[in-house]
Amino acid sequence: MNNSKIGRRTFLHCISSAALTAFVRLDAQAQVAVPNSAGTELPKLKAPALACDCHHHIYDPARFAPLQLGVVPDARVQEYRLLQHRIGTTRNIVVTPRPYVTDNRATLDAISQLGSNARGVAVIDPTITDAELKTLDRGGIRGIRFSLAANPNTIAVTTVDMIEPLSKRVNALGWHVQIAMDPDQIVAAESLWNRIPSVIVFDHMGYVPEPMGTKHSVFALIRRLIDKGRTWVKLSVIPANTKDGPPAYADVNKVGEAYVKAAPERMLWGSNWPHPNEPTTPDDAILFDLLSQWAPDDAIRHRILVENPETLYGFTKSA
Repeated sequence: MNNSKIGRRTFLHCISSAALTAFVRLDAQAQVAVPNSAGTELPKLKAPALACDCHHHIYDPARFAPLQLGVVPDARVQEYRLLQHRIGTTRNIVVTPRPYVTDNRATLDAISQLGSNARGVAVIDPTITDAELKTLDRGGIRGIRFSLAANPNTIAVTTVDMIEPLSKRVNALGWHVQIAMDPDQIVAAESLWNRIPSVIVFDHMGYVPEPMGTKHSVFALIRRLIDKGRTWVKLSVIPANTKDGPPAYADVNKVGEAYVKAAPERMLWGSNWPHPNEPTTPDDAILFDLLSQWAPDDAIRHRILVENPETLYGFTKSA
């Protein structure tokens, strides 16, 4: 047989391999439809390896019945994986949403499904035992959330009075307290933030309101707390901190830029998927792309998306 000729089987194998390679390349660029997320295009910003979405929720009412109204449908782990595929994040922080009250089973289950690249933030009250805290810690919980901002659909199950005693208890585990409060509430509690021992994480840019933006006293207060070395801020966009809205989010961009310029080493990024209580569903690709305006420098974005979450949540350090 002439060795210069390619056999039919070899030819077909080569064609199949080439077709598969082309399909994989096409699939990597394919538009992805994600429940609870508008649009299908990929972000313009490419996520670095091990990028972390530091704030999202999981609702799995068929397996874990909520105790309040407000559940978002199609917001299970399998739907969240579609969001990860779309925006390119690898690590994630699951935050127990209000409808589950202090039942953290859905969050723990989600962390278990997502594996070593996931951690969680629980909701607890003072009745929790030390043994239960240790169980949460083994399950990947690294903080507790106080969701006290006004919400017409749910009732807050924690109070400001609970923050200090619970902060002391979780500080022994190396956990933080995560605060979701209206800006005036945050300002009124300034002495509390200076008093509690644990690390503090403010949700959604500290709810800095528009049109005042960085001129509101909550921004100055959070900046002072950051300078003391125990405070972090989640750069996540919700209707409460933007009047301009999509697609430009011009007002919230000014706040994001100010935070990043002041303290990139204390910033985190979060999607807030599946966007509970939002009047219109945002486009997560656009939300992710906002980070390129807040942090135009690649190294700073890497710090926000990869290094900072490693420090706060205890992920294995990237090479």
